[in-house]
Amino acid sequence: MNEPFGEDKAPPALSVVIVAYNSGATLGRCVSALAAQTFADFELVIVDNASPQQEAAPAAQALSGARVIEAGDNLGFAGGVNLGAREAQGRWLVLLNPDAYPDPDWLEQLVAASQRYPKVRSFTSRQVMAQDRTVLDGLGDVMSAPAIPYRGGYQTLDPGDTPEGEVFSPCGAAMMVDREMFRRLGGLDEGFFCYCEDVDFGYRLQLADEPTVLVPAAVIAHEGSASSGGPKSEFAVFHGTRNRFWVLVKNTPALLLPVILPLHLLAFAVVSLRPQNRPLLEVTWKGFKAALAGLGPVWASRRRTQAQRRVSALQIARTLTWDPKDLSGRRAVIRPLRPSRRGAP
Repeated sequence: MNEPFGEDKAPPALSVVIVAYNSGATLGRCVSALAAQTFADFELVIVDNASPQQEAAPAAQALSGARVIEAGDNLGFAGGVNLGAREAQGRWLVLLNPDAYPDPDWLEQLVAASQRYPKVRSFTSRQVMAQDRTVLDGLGDVMSAPAIPYRGGYQTLDPGDTPEGEVFSPCGAAMMVDREMFRRLGGLDEGFFCYCEDVDFGYRLQLADEPTVLVPAAVIAHEGSASSGGPKSEFAVFHGTRNRFWVLVKNTPALLLPVILPLHLLAFAVVSLRPQNRPLLEVTWKGFKAALAGLGPVWASRRRTQAQRRVSALQIARTLTWDPKDLSGRRAVIRPLRPSRRGAP
């Protein structure tokens, strides 16, 4: 397993890509969890994003044949993943955060789901908190009507009986996607650097009529933002604010923009002015100004994205949640898999 592939050796079924940056406290545990997987037909590619901790090479020793790719600079999560994807050789591309610890049967459960749903080419995992596995870190990503994305069920008790079904988009912390489709859709948008690049990719999956299925039996324990200072750090707030707006502009069909844009601005104001968020109001405003300043390239990307759209604006509207209680309560939104996706390809 995980040895170099020559002419006499078939490529692996899966390529697991981890982007390492300031993840010395967690990466070794992550790789050790991969070494304990019950599904063995995979390779591991660790992208060292010029991490000052130089943790990639020591951590890779926990898994025979793991490859370390030196990025030479901090390319962000998006650029690091794209670099790893270019080097990957498996049919399926699996993204895993360096602060995520998969259960031993994680890959086995994802592969089994791909066999149950041969028409589906994107899968996401059940994420629980590493500090308390009874609390959810997310059940796939949800897109609300105001274009404020969130991880479904984040920081709520894990109900334990979650059904398989369609979610809006996969969470980049622990997802599996067809590598050829990932490449065809352009991979992750490197202009985002990090935060919401997975939601942007998931939105493009929706526009391409490619569903994402949540596999509740595929479980990872996630620290969350371990390398960026946490979800309330200035880095996270700036990039999250900027990139959420870019996701809206780039992906929302024209017919929905007159509805979605005002809702987004209203929700942005309400959330920003909450007492718990006021200490970060200045950096939030900086993020929004950066979003406006960067609209030129995003608008050009929008034209390319919308030109490739295969579904109607109404179909996209149906993938969003219009219930404000879902957003305020961070409720998971899991819909039954469409019948057309259940059979053989």
